[in-house]
Amino acid sequence: MRAFLDTHTFLWWIDDNPGLSEVALDILADSQNEIFVSAATGWEIAIKSALGRLGLEGDPERFFPEQMTLNSFQAHPIEISHALHTFHLPDHHRGPFDRLLISQSQIEELPLVTKDPSIGEYDVEIIW
Repeated sequence: MRAFLDTHTFLWWIDDNPGLSEVALDILADSQNEIFVSAATGWEIAIKSALGRLGLEGDPERFFPEQMTLNSFQAHPIEISHALHTFHLPDHHRGPFDRLLISQSQIEELPLVTKDPSIGEYDVEIIW
């Protein structure tokens, strides 16, 4: 299986948060799966850390790549097509990070592992 992680899913996995669903846990624990993390997630983590809205241990420039390596996640770049595709998304969700993840999920045809119910209003496969 191949899938994108929403930012909260990435962080909850790292923190061993009990809020993760059994399905999400199974997918993330299976080393045969290809798990992708968008550059948008790194951007969101950096911004929220700088604003003091996310308590990370250490600098995001170290934290993020270390966690990507430790968890064998694959980085997925943001392409111009991903950014421009957000123009076509209905206005169900106003968060720029989530809108970019939705766009990437649609274009790359990858399901998105997320608990966010508003993302389910889009034409995107949700796993939770």
